[in-house]
Amino acid sequence: AHTHHCPLSVVAAADPEDLPPPSMDPTAGTPTAQDHKPEHPQTEAPLAQAVLGELRVSSVTPSSVQLQWNIPEGSFDSFTLQYRDAQGQPQALPIDGKSRLVMVPGLSPSHRYRFHLYGMHRGKRIDHVSIDIITATDQPEEPPSPSEEPQTEAPPTEDNQPELPQTEVPPARAVLEELKVSSVTPSSVQLQWSVPAGSFDSFMLQYRDAQGQPQALPIDGGSRSVTVPGLSPSHRYRFHLYGLRGGKRTNRVSTDIVTAKLEELPPPSEEPETEAVSSEAPPARVVLGELKVSSVTPSSVQLQWSIPEGSFDSFTLQYRDAQGQPQALPIDGGSHSVTVP
Repeated sequence: AHTHHCPLSVVAAADPEDLPPPSMDPTAGTPTAQDHKPEHPQTEAPLAQAVLGELRVSSVTPSSVQLQWNIPEGSFDSFTLQYRDAQGQPQALPIDGKSRLVMVPGLSPSHRYRFHLYGMHRGKRIDHVSIDIITATDQPEEPPSPSEEPQTEAPPTEDNQPELPQTEVPPARAVLEELKVSSVTPSSVQLQWSVPAGSFDSFMLQYRDAQGQPQALPIDGGSRSVTVPGLSPSHRYRFHLYGLRGGKRTNRVSTDIVTAKLEELPPPSEEPETEAVSSEAPPARVVLGELKVSSVTPSSVQLQWSIPEGSFDSFTLQYRDAQGQPQALPIDGGSHSVTVP
């Protein structure tokens, strides 16, 4: 039944929850106890010296998990995260070799997942770490309420209990400022914010999808922007961004946004205008290099490109999904690769 999932076909023979071939990862764990193959990689010093550290959870919500890891020794070209979704289908997420954390969206609440992270070198898996995680229970309220925030909510507009936090000086001094929209497409929104005082361990963005289901997106504490994919066109969303310190929500900002109307994808017909622009030297000298595939899985694609000349403010990746609906993904102008999940 899984023969069409070529990269993951090894899974079919294993435990339904397990994707691992420890036998393919002789350098992971205790190699000598498993089989006679480990001797080969150990003769290849570079491979043996690339080591994956422990896989840990940095945050869990009803619909997502954020994982992090370290590389105590050596380096990897890339990583692949494998797991089975709530329907038992294998999923694989390609990850850049410089990354040390990944956010896995689209999960089901109160469900147990086993995640396997593979370190890749020259297209081969050379190390493997795993972790079991149960997602959080679903919560009926997506801004889970001012009632949970009085401990540290700085702006006392919603209830009268904020006097408590003001005795805790450090949390009160971490301040979240206005949540703004930096770009909108029919299927995504890019939001940005600032932290004028103090700092947060992490952020949590909460909203309801077009079906009214609460969604939560964990965000690294160093981030000041996030792209929210998978939205519906011409739909009104209310986003709530929470700043977290010590596991508690200490500040919140919100914004209402209506996604763009759905329009037919291509404007090649509009592009002749570039001829008019070509009289202006600087824009004409901004050049996009070839768009290449760096990895493909049954459920995702990683693309990369170069900018041989000049620079762009941002990029937009457009495509049609399996149902023929146009999708658009905004990308930061500094990026040269993107994973389409």
